[in-house]
Amino acid sequence: MSETSVSRARILVVMPESTSAKDLVAALEGDGADVLWVREGQSAYDILDTEVVNALIYPLKQVRIDGLRLQKIARDRNASICAIAIATPEEIELGIEAMREGAYDFQLMPLNFAKIKAVLERGLSYQQLVGEVSNLQRRLDERYRFGGIARRSSAWQRIYGQVEQVAQSKTSVLIRGETGTGKGEVAKAIHQQSRRRSEAFVEVNCGALPEGVVESELFGHERGAFTGAATARKGRFELADEGTLFLDEVGDIPPPTQVKLLRVIQDGRFERVGATQTRGVDVRLIAATHRDLDTMVDSGTYRADLFYRLNVVTIEVPALRECHEDIPLLVDEFVRKFADDNEKNISGVSARALDILIEYEWPGNVRELKNCIEGMVVMSSREGMLEVDDIPRYINRRERTFAGVDFRVGMSIREMEKMAIRETLKAVGNDRRRAAEILQIGLSTLYRKEIEYDLR
Repeated sequence: MSETSVSRARILVVMPESTSAKDLVAALEGDGADVLWVREGQSAYDILDTEVVNALIYPLKQVRIDGLRLQKIARDRNASICAIAIATPEEIELGIEAMREGAYDFQLMPLNFAKIKAVLERGLSYQQLVGEVSNLQRRLDERYRFGGIARRSSAWQRIYGQVEQVAQSKTSVLIRGETGTGKGEVAKAIHQQSRRRSEAFVEVNCGALPEGVVESELFGHERGAFTGAATARKGRFELADEGTLFLDEVGDIPPPTQVKLLRVIQDGRFERVGATQTRGVDVRLIAATHRDLDTMVDSGTYRADLFYRLNVVTIEVPALRECHEDIPLLVDEFVRKFADDNEKNISGVSARALDILIEYEWPGNVRELKNCIEGMVVMSSREGMLEVDDIPRYINRRERTFAGVDFRVGMSIREMEKMAIRETLKAVGNDRRRAAEILQIGLSTLYRKEIEYDLR
């Protein structure tokens, strides 16, 4: 039997004195198990009240032993306990009843030790898996019960309370805030505290998708629905069925898809692209945007009825520049993470360097801060504390100017926009994702602007 299961297991054997019982105990101990052998039921109850056991081997009917009651008590103490009932040929129906009530197996006399060992292997392996899943769930709780968005500012304390209030409901939630503020972390925290926590959390960034594929990405498509659709494909709504769907940058969804999205929010029904069959889903919807949807509704670029459906509960996520007191906490967390990831002996940031990081406005918010700290850790050649000269030059206020930038009176908005995009790309080494964060536009918008202004 496996070194990871039976050899470490504590097994309670409840059997009167007999050669068969002695042989069974000897066989289990020979495989490294810690065997507790009692001869009658009351002693078994006493052990279950005071000891943690992984497996139970017991007779269904013996003097002073009620096997089914013993099994029930054992399962009350340990829901995943590996219980094996021992029956006579006349007790087969009772053995089946024991399995209905949670036993892994029942064995007929005389005992087949090889079969008992095989059942123990299966049951104890499952119990180990249950323990690992429970441990994972605990770590997820630590990570997403605000462990991933740990802040001390009053604005974030308010958000913590809102998440706790809304998590258990089925209500749609709209998370508003600038790009990179942590809207996705708030969405994950809501899911992790909801009744759907054991189901899928599916996310899609609508702003990163070309307009022609948004509908297919959300609702799926049938084979041959369009050029290149060689096979049928489930969309994000189907993948999130019974769970949570997080639509990031929901303000970037094109008007034709808004109509279909409204329908699935209203009645949970939709059709894949190229299909006539209507499908139903049960999805808890969380949306996020950095756009001003109210203004978009007023201008007619966003459907009012969809906005009202999304905006049942609103959580406003503040920009990092509004929560400077959170920066030391975040810096410490990111330094530890990236030092561990990159096996660097770096313990923190010097006071002077931290002052500069706190003073900076962080237009890309927490995402920009995280990327900045990762780069500082990776590129630092020293051990111990990160210093001022480890900070990227564009962040230091004394260095934060772009040579050659000359916004003049009389320039058109178009000329100024082109210059801003060009110089931002130059400053971040053509890292388009970072440039989009700093400019507070979607990545797909940046791509379009580069083509429009011939900046590629």
